[in-house]
Amino acid sequence: MDTFEIGDQDFLLNDRPFRILSGAIHYFRVHPDLWADRIHKARLMGLNTIETYVPWNEHSPVPGSFVADGGLDLGRFLDLVADSGMHAIVRPGPYICAEWDNGGLPAWLFTDPTVGVRSSEPAYLAAVSAYMESVLDVVVPRQISHGGPVIMFQIENEYGAYGSDKAYLQHLVDLSKRLGVDVPLFTCDQPFGTMIEDGSLPELHKTGTFGSRADERLAFLRERQPTGPLMCAEFWNGWFDNWGTHHHTTDAAASAAELDVLLTAGASVNIYMFHGGTNFGFSNGANDKGIYEPTITSYDYDAPLSEDGQPTAKYFAFRDVIAKHFPVPAEVPAARPSLTASVAAVSRSVPLLSVPPVTQLVPGPVPPVEITGQYRGFYVYEVLLQGGGVLSFSEVRDRAQFFVDGVPVGVLSREAGERTVVIPRGGRLQVLLEDQGRVNYGQRIGEAKGLIGPALLNGVEVVDWEIGAVDLESLDAFHDAALPFPDGDPAHAGVAGPSLSFATFEADGPGDRFLRLDGWTKGNAFINGFNLGRYWSRGPQRTLYVPGPLIREGANELAILELHGSATREVTFAVGPDLGPDEK
Repeated sequence: MDTFEIGDQDFLLNDRPFRILSGAIHYFRVHPDLWADRIHKARLMGLNTIETYVPWNEHSPVPGSFVADGGLDLGRFLDLVADSGMHAIVRPGPYICAEWDNGGLPAWLFTDPTVGVRSSEPAYLAAVSAYMESVLDVVVPRQISHGGPVIMFQIENEYGAYGSDKAYLQHLVDLSKRLGVDVPLFTCDQPFGTMIEDGSLPELHKTGTFGSRADERLAFLRERQPTGPLMCAEFWNGWFDNWGTHHHTTDAAASAAELDVLLTAGASVNIYMFHGGTNFGFSNGANDKGIYEPTITSYDYDAPLSEDGQPTAKYFAFRDVIAKHFPVPAEVPAARPSLTASVAAVSRSVPLLSVPPVTQLVPGPVPPVEITGQYRGFYVYEVLLQGGGVLSFSEVRDRAQFFVDGVPVGVLSREAGERTVVIPRGGRLQVLLEDQGRVNYGQRIGEAKGLIGPALLNGVEVVDWEIGAVDLESLDAFHDAALPFPDGDPAHAGVAGPSLSFATFEADGPGDRFLRLDGWTKGNAFINGFNLGRYWSRGPQRTLYVPGPLIREGANELAILELHGSATREVTFAVGPDLGPDEK
């Protein structure tokens, strides 16, 4: 049986020095029918290992569950890595950051305010233990010592940037070993201050995360770990985007030069990201360092392999660097196939609020949305107001549209710090609340979403709200209620919001598409019921990636959840991605 160990200066594969050349692919951000393609292209760039996080909240959407099929079939993903002749590194958190909703921590966990966050608090540890048992049921049989691809297993994730609870880290170590992990355990932290010491334990192998000044970062790491192989566990070769900013890119030649420095120094590396993928549905995270900044749908990351799996200039620059140090396969990936642009037009629509969610009356102050048992997406608050005036909240998390008897009266945005809206008169107040993504980094992890009280109308608290979650897992109820647009409407008539509109388009068969929504404002788009993610006219991204396996031969259905209104009923399937202008 194969072995993988940490030696005095090297990783040792079957007792021989081995350099890890890894690339990050998050299986949960890639359509499962495309996993093998992405893994193969990593091997063609010269990599020998695939690294992935494991998102707890995705696998456990409700307490007591662990979903591990379809796009969450971690076992199948690892088996495909093995089939490609590559090794695997698994990083299960329980916190992963990753610009992922709540940093991967389940929102349901924090509905009990006494539960700790990333600490040795007992209720938190109990939940973590149950999660890790499920993960390790998949991972342990796939360790290299069992004939599988897994060579390393990470404890927590950049914990030194958050805390220094050694009992918590020791619990994760003891739990992992008790459940059968026998490959090396490691931690990763930024090489600054005391983060490496705070985020690890003496028995764990320490690695660094950085994207520049490699010599300096490696020297910092070596000072704190005199023996063992050097490794950059996240070589940041790109970056992520927030709504309303530019598309972040990094120079391919400069990134390749830094990679060359790493490899020349004898270090191992994990390229973060090799292939970024997509924040489908409502899975994106957010940052909040005084200003709330939700992450966009695309997680292209300016990675060597683009969001739709195509080699970039950075791919070939990295491949050339790797070839200076190690053998690289002769085969190279093909370029993106040529596509033909096409147009589709929505033909039927239904107001979103005309298909009301199942609501519950919550006596007392305005409640957070978690009371509904749904932890992502959209919610509706309702209350009867006897008169108008100034309505205020302590905070809005994250974006609220206000309607009185169906008439829009205002929008409050967390990004803008807005907390007050003028209600013109009494009547039935409805609030459509959008959770734009839970904070994935820092001290606001685990916070509640919704209208944060007290809710005051002219200084008097408004109580006894009804609240319900908008169910978008199936669009059947909206589809059944949708009506055709009136005959004789102008050719360029728009769509009122909030609404769900439907279009049918034909396809010859599966194949990637890029949905462009010029003239639409904000919302989500769905292909054959699959939630592609959020769009927003503020950019930067202008297209949504449609993975080819979602498209079927013959008739396909596009659904658009538009929150405000559009200037058109048409959308375009573009010939390629448009992630917006960069800062150059």
